[in-house]
Amino acid sequence: MPVYRDEAVVLRTHKLGEADRIVTLLTRQHGKVRAVAKGVRRTASKFGARLEPFMVADVQLYEGRSLDIVTQAESIGSYGALIADDYASYTAASAMVETADKLTESEGSLQQYLLLVGALRSLSRREHGASLTLDSYLLRALSMAGWAPSFQDCARCGAPGMHSAVVVQLGGVVCDDCAPPGAPRLDAATIELLGALLAGDWAHAETAEEGIRSRASGVVAAYVQWHLERGLRSLAHVSREVVP
Repeated sequence: MPVYRDEAVVLRTHKLGEADRIVTLLTRQHGKVRAVAKGVRRTASKFGARLEPFMVADVQLYEGRSLDIVTQAESIGSYGALIADDYASYTAASAMVETADKLTESEGSLQQYLLLVGALRSLSRREHGASLTLDSYLLRALSMAGWAPSFQDCARCGAPGMHSAVVVQLGGVVCDDCAPPGAPRLDAATIELLGALLAGDWAHAETAEEGIRSRASGVVAAYVQWHLERGLRSLAHVSREVVP
């Protein structure tokens, strides 16, 4: 059977039998792969810990009839334990991998892989607040999938902004002429934070106050739920840290 090797991030795992596990991987070159890791639940397993959620590994697999088989796994990024030590980081990472799983349902994407690995690495190093990291990841992942929101010009007619009405169903901010009756409106600081999170402008994002971050998170959550038809189950458990 054909053997191949790739870098992969573990999205989720399921028990199989007494000692095996099914792992869902987002790989760098082969898209999303479901594979069996034999014997990884035994204490003597050589690579069981390397195939836990949020871990990044260099894996060797061979093609099976329905599921591929993992034969080797070498750790590249041991992010799982560091993320699991912090509840806010853990819940944020759970929402990230669930998003990646849904966005790569039909085929993989190198950009999605690199974005996810970078976000998990940032979480494990506590580079930014977990909520900010998650919201930035969600906006950028959706943009890569073809659903880029607009937080400057009108998402419907292109009229130059800034605009205060936000309609997630229309793709972000909209001008007064395009805004439906009763459309929710946001302050300029919240819209600027959303734009900073989309652009990865951390210098601006980290200066935002708690209330502004909370309002921005609400918009991001609504935008994600709208585009991912079944929504994200893990998003309800995300811990939103309080800004000192």
